Amino acid sequence: MRAISSSVSVRLYHLDDSGEGGAATTLFYGPLGEAMMLAAQEPEEVQAGLYLATENDVVAYLDLDD
Repeated sequence: MRAISSSVSVRLYHLDDSGEGGAATTLFYGPLGEAMMLAAQEPEEVQAGLYLATENDVVAYLDLDD
């Protein structure tokens, strides 16, 4: 498992898979720590579609929240 700093820049986005092909909506660009706090404030049904992207990886928010 990789270790990353809470200050690394990430893109927090919601992937809506309803409809044709789905859509990715960016919610935040900035430090991982802040992105995690914002994601935690979203309702559970939204959290299920949240992803964090760094320059090297994409990970589901719920995979990090555990």
